[in-house]
Amino acid sequence: MTVTYSRWVADARLGTFYRLLLRWKGSIYKLLYRELLIFTVMYGTISITYRCILTEEQRRMFEKLSMYCDQYAQLIPVSFVLGFYVTLVVTRWWGQFESVPWPDRLSALVSGHVRGADEGARLVRRSLMRYANLSGILIYRSVSTAVYKRFPTMSHLVQAGLMTAEELRHLEELPSPHNKFWVPCMWFVSLAMRARSEGRINNDVAMTAILNELNTLRSQCMRLYGYDWISLPLVYTQVVTVAVYSFFLACLIGRQFLDPAQGYPGHNLDFYLPVFTLLQFFFYVGWLKVAEQLINPFGEDDDDFETNWLVDRNLQVSLLSVDEMYDLVPLVERDKYWDESEPQPPYTAASAEHRKPSFMGSALDISVPKEEMEFQHNLEQIKEHEEANHSTPFLGSLSRILGVQSPNFPRLTPTSQVSLLRRRPRAPFSRFPLYLHPESFLMPSHARNADMEDAFSSMPLYERPGFYSCPQTPIHCVPPSIPRPRPRRAHGDSSSSLVNLSSGSRHSWVNW
Repeated sequence: MTVTYSRWVADARLGTFYRLLLRWKGSIYKLLYRELLIFTVMYGTISITYRCILTEEQRRMFEKLSMYCDQYAQLIPVSFVLGFYVTLVVTRWWGQFESVPWPDRLSALVSGHVRGADEGARLVRRSLMRYANLSGILIYRSVSTAVYKRFPTMSHLVQAGLMTAEELRHLEELPSPHNKFWVPCMWFVSLAMRARSEGRINNDVAMTAILNELNTLRSQCMRLYGYDWISLPLVYTQVVTVAVYSFFLACLIGRQFLDPAQGYPGHNLDFYLPVFTLLQFFFYVGWLKVAEQLINPFGEDDDDFETNWLVDRNLQVSLLSVDEMYDLVPLVERDKYWDESEPQPPYTAASAEHRKPSFMGSALDISVPKEEMEFQHNLEQIKEHEEANHSTPFLGSLSRILGVQSPNFPRLTPTSQVSLLRRRPRAPFSRFPLYLHPESFLMPSHARNADMEDAFSSMPLYERPGFYSCPQTPIHCVPPSIPRPRPRRAHGDSSSSLVNLSSGSRHSWVNW
């Protein structure tokens, strides 16, 4: 049975994980205690042999061998090989769980679209869901040892009521050497088509939705079959296993405590039990045991998937959905918050501390001084201030860091607004609209109007009046074309109007 400890780690507090270390079922201690005991006994045997049995000359030879093994054991890339292998195994393990077929969505569609309260409609709905569950059970028999032990033969499925004797006869008579988990899916399709022809399924849209969900369920079954067929390459598994166990075989000799009197570097102390070597064995071999347990989660380990529970649960839920729950709706009545525009469910004393105000945005509680809340209309001074900040970005940033406020621009009066329309002394004409030049007022009115229109059309977008109410950076370097009035077409003169229209559009492109 899967070991679930989610409730114990719901709150991150002092000692949250410490309570998990004392659990035995599903723990690393249960997986590893045999290997750890064997390693400790072998290490102790070699240590006793070195200390009590070998002669003086044999001790010197063993010490040289020990230092040699300790030096070259580090060349085995245990961490890299084992870490990459466990990552692949965990990814594959989670992918297998996501491929487990759940018939809940299919049962909801069957219950909603296969209409009829008579016994025939009930038989159709229950048979459809029984076929869907039978397809999953046939897959579980192929990949899970627990389900196979529960239903070792196809006759056990008939005795369990998951299929009839007639269905078993059709399944066995089908001349196919492959896995026949897909056969109940084809029975599902045929029965659904019959229900559609009889009018129990109202329309083709509902029929399509049911068949699409059935194909999803069948794809999940096929993925489980593929995971069982294609395993991780055996070569990689062998490499990891050999790397881990050869490293610790070398540690049996290389991590021995040698005679401190000989003055070997790193052997100043003499202990009988290598604590840190045992911890290293616990971590590395425990990591390998994790991969060993997760590489096939359809076995009978503590943390393997509970496939027999899945069989029971899926069958019960799907049949309840299409039979007992068909057209079953509780009495529809007004809810408690019928007349309330802002319903608020009550809190208990234990949950009152979790009540929080609604989040409105992190920038809504910024305090701005009152004198800085007024709109500024002196665009020329704003522009000069921005150009000064852009020309000296370091000083602008430094003033913001030091809290130096930008100069307040005086509010405009009706008399001062006229000065904004005049060109500043020594200002280039290209930065000032031509129709606002004082020299332009000396021209005749008709010439001045024509020049004003041409100047406005040829002016860059970012230099036109009113540009500062838009983003400072134009969206496109080419300004949009100004629509020209289309000439009226005279009756019976389609060719001339086309010519005039084409010439007018060409003239507008030339102006731009």
